[in-house]
Amino acid sequence: MALESKEHVQDKGDRFWTTVVADLFPGYFAAVMATGIVSIAGQLLEWTHLARVLLYLNVPVYVALAFLTLARLVRFPRRLSADFADHARGSGFFTTVAGTCVLGSQCLLVGERRDAAEILFAIGLALWLFVMYGFFTTVIVRETKPTLEQGINGAWLIATVATQSVALLALAVRGPFGWPEEAVAFGALVFFLIGCMLYLAIITLIFYRFTFLPLATAALTPPYWINMGAVAISTLAGSTLLLAQERSPLLASFAPFLKGFTLFFWAAGTWWIPLLVLLGVWRHVVRRHPFAYDPQYWGMVFPLGMYTAATFRLSQALPYPPLAAIAKGFYPLALVAWFATALGWATSLAIRKRKGASSVASQIN
Repeated sequence: MALESKEHVQDKGDRFWTTVVADLFPGYFAAVMATGIVSIAGQLLEWTHLARVLLYLNVPVYVALAFLTLARLVRFPRRLSADFADHARGSGFFTTVAGTCVLGSQCLLVGERRDAAEILFAIGLALWLFVMYGFFTTVIVRETKPTLEQGINGAWLIATVATQSVALLALAVRGPFGWPEEAVAFGALVFFLIGCMLYLAIITLIFYRFTFLPLATAALTPPYWINMGAVAISTLAGSTLLLAQERSPLLASFAPFLKGFTLFFWAAGTWWIPLLVLLGVWRHVVRRHPFAYDPQYWGMVFPLGMYTAATFRLSQALPYPPLAAIAKGFYPLALVAWFATALGWATSLAIRKRKGASSVASQIN
């Protein structure tokens, strides 16, 4: 009887993990993106101990998510394919690219591990090619398409974030695998411009959806903060290109253009912040939409950390030192958001595990 009960518990445990793998949210790598950029911003602002702690937390999270995603690919390929081809959920796979590249930058800037950064750069570049062309080809050629209201959301802008994250990691590693620095700088500039192109195309659709189509509170999800995060990472990429101009005559020749374009994106990101706060107040205070942990909240933490890092780098690239004070004032907000979301994640897992254990115990008894 005891042996049967033990086998029953093991069977229930297996089913629990099977459910976790089968239902894995495609955008969960946003947790890696958020933790990585909050760590990098901390390193820039000389919160070095905290930055290193976040690095130690981020590596196992990335490995676990990579393992779960591969397990889903092997065990549930149809579910994964269906998510990939879905207009609303497929864009979440861009977080695998951005999470990989942000972790690579974190390993290099915080952990001083160039070897790890190079490996993650190669993985991130391969994922970018696969997800970028796979997702857009799939949603373009499918016969049945959703309306704009149903299909577009803030997560589409992670395509911009993913592209800029590749440019940033390339610039950080400088000459990965012995590649010429001038060629790497040119490639980073091209990726920066592709990221800008994607932002301008997608944000037009999102702004139209915001202003001319009905917007339910349930549809105003946290990834809409990527409206700001995508321009923040574009600002960081532009600032990093400006700071790297000494090692590339080509970048130096583009400096005036880069300076104006980068400031344009920082201004756009700053404009979004009050509007997104007001929309959050409308959702949760006016319409009383309940607060509950959702993995999509990581898509709100990332822009806060990215705005901090981007504003600090822009203050150096222009140079315009007063901007550094804004970055220092913004960083505590990013930290609070990170801790609140991490606490929500831990609580959610504990509740889910307890419910699973209670269910098993009741069935045994």
